[in-house]
Amino acid sequence: MNLSRFDPHSLRVFLLAARHLNLTKAARESHLTLSAASKRVSELEKQLACTLFIRQARGLELTPAGHALVEHAQAVINTINRLAADMGDYSAGLRGQVRIWANTSAVIQFLPNDLAHFSRENPGIRLSLEEKLSHEIISALTQGKIDIGIFADNVPSGQLQKSLYRHDWLVLLVPSSHELSGSPPVYFREVLDYDFVGLTDGSSLQVRMQEAALKAEKTLRLRVQVSSFDAICRMIEAGMGIGLLPRASVRPEILGKGLNAIELRDSWAQRTLWISIRNEYGLMPDAMRLFSFLKNVGKQE
Repeated sequence: MNLSRFDPHSLRVFLLAARHLNLTKAARESHLTLSAASKRVSELEKQLACTLFIRQARGLELTPAGHALVEHAQAVINTINRLAADMGDYSAGLRGQVRIWANTSAVIQFLPNDLAHFSRENPGIRLSLEEKLSHEIISALTQGKIDIGIFADNVPSGQLQKSLYRHDWLVLLVPSSHELSGSPPVYFREVLDYDFVGLTDGSSLQVRMQEAALKAEKTLRLRVQVSSFDAICRMIEAGMGIGLLPRASVRPEILGKGLNAIELRDSWAQRTLWISIRNEYGLMPDAMRLFSFLKNVGKQE
């Protein structure tokens, strides 16, 4: 198999045909004639020595080989698109790109303003931010997949170089109509008999809640698990349970209306968010500039 003969345009035609299961639609979207599109698919099948489609009177059907190629072809096209975008940035005057993964708490509460401030002072640096779970961030840093990671303090980080980024405080959120609404500060163990709305398994916040319940020798009664802070707020507003969130992540307009926040007396309710790199020696100057900036922002508060 001669991989050097693979044409990205043919892969795009194949992906369009696989999406629509119709070669005419694929040709139209590729700005090709039907015969030209058909030839590209046929040549791709010849190069791969595999039949990708079963031709039927009413359209196409993917073969097992065709299904397998969809995933690979999409990955190739995505890589080419990223390459084109990155090179376009360099040609437009951008110096480099910094890859950042951060947990939800950091993304929701702190990074929007911090990164906007940094970008105003450093317009030539492109920032690529993705929201991930803390253990995923640590793994990516260890493997050198990203430049900077921000994660919670209750996840082991090994030999990574880390510094304080921010502190946040967890509060108990209840519907305004709940019997706990207006309550003075409570210990977490005192509210474990209620149903909870939580994040998906694996999040540092969910792990913290489960560990606290275990220490209290009680069961965390999870009625609903969702994937975002906003979804937790909506579920609590609707009466599906109570929950814990960082205080600064709760939309101000719903506090006192749809939700009430109750302080927690537990010491673990104050969390530390770490900012981390693998080490300084392999870090590019632009990434080091952002790392130093974010460390200093946290120290100023």
